Amino acid sequence: MASLSYDSQQVLSNFAGRVKITYPMLSDPDSSVIRAFGLLNETVPKGTPFFGVPWPASFIIAPGGTVKARFFEKDYRQRYSAGTVLLSIAPHAKDGWNVAKTKHLTLRWRAADSSAWGGARTELLLEVVLPKKMHVYAPGVGGSYIPIRLGIEANPALLTIHEPAFPKSRTLHLKAIKETVPVYEGTFLIKQDITFVQQKEIMAAAVDGKVAVTGEFRYQACDDKLCYPPASVPLSWAFKVRAHDSTRVPAELRRK
Repeated sequence: MASLSYDSQQVLSNFAGRVKITYPMLSDPDSSVIRAFGLLNETVPKGTPFFGVPWPASFIIAPGGTVKARFFEKDYRQRYSAGTVLLSIAPHAKDGWNVAKTKHLTLRWRAADSSAWGGARTELLLEVVLPKKMHVYAPGVGGSYIPIRLGIEANPALLTIHEPAFPKSRTLHLKAIKETVPVYEGTFLIKQDITFVQQKEIMAAAVDGKVAVTGEFRYQACDDKLCYPPASVPLSWAFKVRAHDSTRVPAELRRK
């Protein structure tokens, strides 16, 4: 793991020592590497102390140098959390899951982070496990079929509830009624991002230093003989609200 910024070595050393960062922090004071990656934030006026700053971005790079994933932000006030970036590497991590079992499936869910802070974009992850010969309908199914649905409730702590990301479905041919429908079988993952409001607003929304996010997973399960009544599973996540680090470096190290 390493970071890169346009800050001087002195600024990075001061910051790393204060918050006890141990991974390499690389200095790019003339923003040459930032420009090479196409990350220069050109909305910042030239001639100001902040010109040269990059757009926030994270890259996951495989041992051979291949970029496996990239995370970009359009607004410096809103950032993908480190937990969300790391969860993309290991979505099947063993710890931190909630579990619910119904007559038709097993549902596990977790969040990429246990904390929330102003502008953080974090990922909620659901794992659905269906027994053999059982299926649920994918979004986009037509007719009277009921697709799975993940709903997150509106919340004063949430700025944006992003569209959930569903995996690719399988096409199932129903011979008895001569129809073809998109379904999920076996085990599959659903990803749902949320972005928290800014620090002042999230602190106001917190109760005892925490914010709760709630939702519902709705589905209709069918096997090779029957379709069962629609069912739903309530979901909840709790986040400890964390304050931003607003401490500035000593005045003599700041850009003029």
